[in-house]
Amino acid sequence: MCIQTAARVISQSDCLWIGAGAGIGVDSGLPDFRGDEGFWKAYPPLKRLGLTFYDMANPQSFHGDPTRAWGFYGHRLQRYRSTRPHQGFQILRSWCQELGKDSFVFTSNVDGHFQSSGFSEENIVECHGTIHRLQCSRPCNRNTWSCQDTQVHVKMDEFRAVPPLPSCPCCDSIARPNILMFQDDQWISNDCREQLDRYEQWLTSHGNSRMSVIEIGAGTAVPTVRIEAERLAAFPNATLIRINPRESQCGSGDLSIDRTAMEAIQLLDPLIR
Repeated sequence: MCIQTAARVISQSDCLWIGAGAGIGVDSGLPDFRGDEGFWKAYPPLKRLGLTFYDMANPQSFHGDPTRAWGFYGHRLQRYRSTRPHQGFQILRSWCQELGKDSFVFTSNVDGHFQSSGFSEENIVECHGTIHRLQCSRPCNRNTWSCQDTQVHVKMDEFRAVPPLPSCPCCDSIARPNILMFQDDQWISNDCREQLDRYEQWLTSHGNSRMSVIEIGAGTAVPTVRIEAERLAAFPNATLIRINPRESQCGSGDLSIDRTAMEAIQLLDPLIR
């Protein structure tokens, strides 16, 4: 019943807000780093070393052990580049384009898969940054730059990057991905702030519209997307549709779908059309 109700809400809405956490990428074959065991399943060499996601996703690692830090992020960069986003991304895009619904994406994912699926750069907020841009690890300035031509070679037996490592073009210090990490007061947030400015303009235009707030694969461990979805759910004509196989609970009047991203989108698609 919830699937039918959600499909009707989406069909009758004027605009779509799509909020995505790590769970949307699982159907593409990406790990979600859920707990230490989930992280170590994706990175067995780090389990042998007793290193957790917190240890690796930490700006201090680029100062203390840069070849290990770039071993982790270089491997992730290669994997995100080589992984094809699952069909659900294209279905979501078709709801926006073919049904003529204005949309905005708000994601904590750093993989760039919404962009590679054809969503407009102008209508995406990457609230934790992106692995596809770099910054100085010091940082010596507030600039970021594309890593499109950056290649990082990783020795998988040691899980270390092979020098030379990416470096800052201004001061030659080690570069790092422009990603918000744990305990990170060095993240350059300029790009994200520009995205947020466009996002707030979009919300101003659609704040009173019939809005479907479609939250996909956003858990409570890193709740940024869930918090924003719940904020929008309080708008006068908004309905939250929470898609999550493990943490789908939501408030009264909202819709809960306890399915994976791909399962839910595929079930919704024929009903919406």
